[in-house]
Amino acid sequence: MKIITLTLNPAFDVHCHVAAFAPYHENLATLTSRDAGGKGVNISRALTENGVENTALVVLGEENAADFRLSLAADKLCTREIVVAGRIRENITVHTSGAPETRLSFAGFEADASLLSRVEEALADMVENGCVVTLTGRVPSGIPMADVKAFLRRLQGAGARIVIDSRSFSLADLVECRPWLVKPNEEEVGAYLGRTVGAFEDVLAAACEWQRAGIANVMVSMGERGACLVCDGGTFVATPPQMQTLSTIGAGDSAIAGFLAATANGASAPDALRTAVAYGSAACLTAGTQPPRAEDVARIRARVDVRRFDKSV
Repeated sequence: MKIITLTLNPAFDVHCHVAAFAPYHENLATLTSRDAGGKGVNISRALTENGVENTALVVLGEENAADFRLSLAADKLCTREIVVAGRIRENITVHTSGAPETRLSFAGFEADASLLSRVEEALADMVENGCVVTLTGRVPSGIPMADVKAFLRRLQGAGARIVIDSRSFSLADLVECRPWLVKPNEEEVGAYLGRTVGAFEDVLAAACEWQRAGIANVMVSMGERGACLVCDGGTFVATPPQMQTLSTIGAGDSAIAGFLAATANGASAPDALRTAVAYGSAACLTAGTQPPRAEDVARIRARVDVRRFDKSV
């Protein structure tokens, strides 16, 4: 199964540490990492780290593209690029001992619908029947959602299975697109429903409804509680072992990578969910957006508990 990740809106992920972060005051920070990022890039990095072939198609802002290329090359990613005017955005995460992370995001380049035409041209010789194309992260400002949906329909017409993990899509957009896989987290499920969801039954009911509406695989990540999957094969819940986490950034992207890696190897739905949770959990053992290590994935995967959920929802 050919896997193509698409990153329309990449970012430099900058991580720093502040011993005692004080809002409204000057804070002395120590730079800990500065990596090429974006959800599609994170998926490709996780796949590559675990020996799964894939191609990352990335849109780069010409003003600071050189550093981004160097980072992608250092991670040994197989890439194709499209260069546009402007800068690649930066996301800064401030880590403080004993306190939640603080994030700052800067806007990047702007685009218009012509970018999708360039992306489609770049994909023309890669898309084939049964391949997977991931569209993850926010769609750049300036591209109408109607054009994005038409673009995805053309890819589906060429035989691609589409993965969407993007807050740019409303629930109505997702149902209309009928992707092969979506992976919201609990907070995003609540945003789609317009209310806070806390109980597992609420999450599961939403996932079941969306799957019945035509989304083939609905996988919801639930943090330390693992993830659930609703698909034609049934409803499954996977629980990881208890562990100390270093950073949760990129864990959801790694979970998607795990699901794709397992599916590419012919895994069943519950085994694909098991691998997804193992990838996501292993990503929490690395700093920033660094990918899950193969040895951690294997160790955690052996301890992930997967159960079929038979309750009618």
